[in-house]
Amino acid sequence: MYDYDVIYIGSGNAAWQGGRFLKKAGLKVLIIEESLYGGTCANRGCNSKALLDAPYELKASFDKFEGVGKSANMEVDWNALMKFKRKRIANMAPFLDNKFKEYGLDVAHGKGKIIDEHTVEAGNKKYTTDKIVIATGLKPVIPDIKGKQYLHDSTDYLDVGTLPKHAIIIGGGFVAMEFASILAEAGNSADVIIRSDMALKYFHQPYVQNVIEILKQKNIRFHFNETVLEIIKNHDGIIDAEAKVSNLENGLNTDGVFKDPEAKVDNIPYENGFTVKCKSGIELTGDYVVGATGREANLEGVGLENIGLTYTKNGIKVNDHLQTKIPNIYAAGDVADTGIAKLVTVAIHHSKYLAKELLSEADAITYPVVPAVAYTIPRIATVGVPVYKALENGEYSVHRLRYGKSYSLELKNDTTAEVKVVVDNDLNIVGAEIFAADGENVANMFAFIINHKITLEELDYMIYAFPSSSAVCLYKLHNIHYDL
Repeated sequence: MYDYDVIYIGSGNAAWQGGRFLKKAGLKVLIIEESLYGGTCANRGCNSKALLDAPYELKASFDKFEGVGKSANMEVDWNALMKFKRKRIANMAPFLDNKFKEYGLDVAHGKGKIIDEHTVEAGNKKYTTDKIVIATGLKPVIPDIKGKQYLHDSTDYLDVGTLPKHAIIIGGGFVAMEFASILAEAGNSADVIIRSDMALKYFHQPYVQNVIEILKQKNIRFHFNETVLEIIKNHDGIIDAEAKVSNLENGLNTDGVFKDPEAKVDNIPYENGFTVKCKSGIELTGDYVVGATGREANLEGVGLENIGLTYTKNGIKVNDHLQTKIPNIYAAGDVADTGIAKLVTVAIHHSKYLAKELLSEADAITYPVVPAVAYTIPRIATVGVPVYKALENGEYSVHRLRYGKSYSLELKNDTTAEVKVVVDNDLNIVGAEIFAADGENVANMFAFIINHKITLEELDYMIYAFPSSSAVCLYKLHNIHYDL
């Protein structure tokens, strides 16, 4: 007789979302967490990013009315925003702890380590179980370069007390480009160092280039095909006077340390405190260095060697039931190597699927189309068949809808909003690439259309709330219907 029917190692969305259904079905469930309940998205990722991004998104919208109604500049108080963010995010883990209790889920705090196929250890206590679900997510990649101890990751920058005046960002993915957008809207500057010749490689490159051009106009410099060799701390660095005042207001001393010795040390930017040297010979100086070169499977110390499981940076290989090669052990969310995008929405999908799988109520897992969004300003989004694949395949046609130009009045002067729609030979919409201020909402609309195979004719028949971004985009779809 086992202590539990299912043990989850990790407490993020890949775990508890499905765990509650297992408990409701009568199974005994334990969630093991070494850090904050809820994992990265709740405490160190999605929620923090959304909260900090929102005022800058509003500022960008306000600035669209320059010369046609704008009479003052909108400024964001980062320090006040950070105080608000910390207060809100600090409530997430306790909130989820209470939700776990409400759902009847047992929890254990500590590093979850697999001892054998039916035993997991946490906090010097061993628990036996019928099934194990590994849901430990991803962690930032730390590049092996000299001076790497001076790098800050996404967790750091999403909690920095004073926004750096000039950051050096290493990487060209989500974290790099989204942070660059915030700095640009704040009126600050950055150097972005990218190892390859493109940023946001999974998104439609003409739209990525649009964002890059916008950022360039706002003091963000890009350096492509560059390799970082070393990060140097310049003397001891000097905290600028403005940061000192901000620190004192936030309860810090002038060295950027909380007066309360039990409180955390903040990551205070130092004016021209760091130099980054690249292989090409260029040297860049800034007050904050962000390492944003990707994320990898967070599996160190989980005990996979005890059961003969191996993994790569992409995670643990699983079959179409999310099983590892050991039948009673599963992997879910970002730590599962499935070939599907590593997004919190996919983790939730995995978790709900596994609840049915573990109750013997599921066939092989399937996936709807998965919208992905880069929360740059403006947004870039992709869903379904991408344009580059459509152009290589004669079964598809691509239609560019510049709905912002046609409906600028209805889109709050967002004149550049557009979408490229991929249509198959049966006139079904199968993909969309979006460049728009509210691209995430337009992406969700297309996800619904594609998943439910709503035809152009059916869309043309419907009546929509107007004015709205979804309505004007849908009205432009009429053109495809009439032209084909």
